[in-house]
Amino acid sequence: MVTNDKGIVRFKHKIMEEVCRLAWKGKLTPKNKEKLVYSMVPGPKSDYCCIYKEREIVKQRINLACAECPTDKEPSDCVVQVINAACDDCPISAYSVTDNCRFCIGRPCFNSCHFNAISPAEVRMHIDSTKCKECGMCAKACPYGAIVHLERPCKKACPVGAITYDEYGFCRINEEKCVQCGHCIHSCPFGAIGSKTYLVNIINDILAGKEVIAMCAPATEGQFGEKISMAAVKNVLKKLGFADMVEVGLGGDMTAAYESLEWSEALREGKKMTTSCCPAFINLLRQHYPDVFENNMSNTVSPMCAISRYLKYTHPGCVTVFVGPCIAKKSEANDPTIPDNADYAVTYGELRALMRSKDIDFEEVSEEYQEASVWGKRFASSGGVANAVLECMQERGEDVSNITLLKCAGGADCKKAVAQLKVGKLQEDFVEGMVCPGGCVGGPSKHKTETEISRARETLLNKADGRKVLDNLKNYPMDKFSMYRDGSMGK
Repeated sequence: MVTNDKGIVRFKHKIMEEVCRLAWKGKLTPKNKEKLVYSMVPGPKSDYCCIYKEREIVKQRINLACAECPTDKEPSDCVVQVINAACDDCPISAYSVTDNCRFCIGRPCFNSCHFNAISPAEVRMHIDSTKCKECGMCAKACPYGAIVHLERPCKKACPVGAITYDEYGFCRINEEKCVQCGHCIHSCPFGAIGSKTYLVNIINDILAGKEVIAMCAPATEGQFGEKISMAAVKNVLKKLGFADMVEVGLGGDMTAAYESLEWSEALREGKKMTTSCCPAFINLLRQHYPDVFENNMSNTVSPMCAISRYLKYTHPGCVTVFVGPCIAKKSEANDPTIPDNADYAVTYGELRALMRSKDIDFEEVSEEYQEASVWGKRFASSGGVANAVLECMQERGEDVSNITLLKCAGGADCKKAVAQLKVGKLQEDFVEGMVCPGGCVGGPSKHKTETEISRARETLLNKADGRKVLDNLKNYPMDKFSMYRDGSMGK
């Protein structure tokens, strides 16, 4: 797939791979980390800039690969981090004058600026970034379109305005605003933004003999092509040392069943509700719309948490690891307000690095594996959560013909819907919120393009049986663990 950082993704993942190789051998010492820096950038020539800068970047990437913040940053719980050494080549000014400037006598740009930020230079007009308020009046006034808005890609990708810059032009993430969606990570063409990776923790738990169980997101089907089924993924994970794997689509069934009860109650009370599966959407509500978070959000846990609690009940003491396309799931796993959630969350790229560290690859298998209904499997696509909830209501004999839904996929759509809900102008009964375009299959760490994934997914999902959601859940001890965020056994 094509991303702004495609040219350096392989390099980033190679560092993760080598860190994992050291961890498997029990040799991830400070001395060996230093050796790894020099092996990745041996010199004397540089591939991108100077070798000293590249080595510093590798050093900070090793920190992220060990779930640590860059060494020049304050300790932080935020999983999304900026590597300063890689972040220094973007323009600071938001508005710039291009060669299209005719240096005209009328100077409409000069006359339109109320902040004295624009003035004549030698051959064209010049904008002083220290005075510019980014109002855009000069760009609107220029008859030649010579003034352009140069929005940095990380800032443009952020749906909540959490990215700013310091006086040196380094990217700064406002953690009080950041919803940890990770959209900024692959938008940066210098690879200056990354996320903490928990592969070393997982390796250490496996080596310690703990029962480490993987939980694969519904979006997994189709990520690696139509020949790599959930059974094939489970086979690989067991080779890596995981005790077992469970598909989180089963958690989708669990979430849909309990969320449908909340929807039914909300309808009777005339109350509007939002879904609670997308962690970036939940972070958006909690940090930017706290009233909606408290009053309108479903209290049912995400499918990831549902499966983690199920596993921790049936396998006491186990370690649960979510695998998916989502960066924000790492923040959900770290959320202390949701007990017994996943211990760790990793992306598909991180999984591939872990596989390469043990020279393991995917193989097509003949076995079949299915624990979720098709409704749970389709949680990964926009509309999938709402459709599964409605299916559960219908399976209980309820009439859903008059229910209206607003399906939001993307930060802008989510913010618009929640803003309407906040002021009482939302027309629909329920909001399905997913911060990634297309839903989870469009997550920042998807393995292929959405078109490729969708085509392969349909091939795989068409092989699934037609079991009903509520019938499927009769096979599981749903009364033995909580399906509510606070861990209680009831509201």
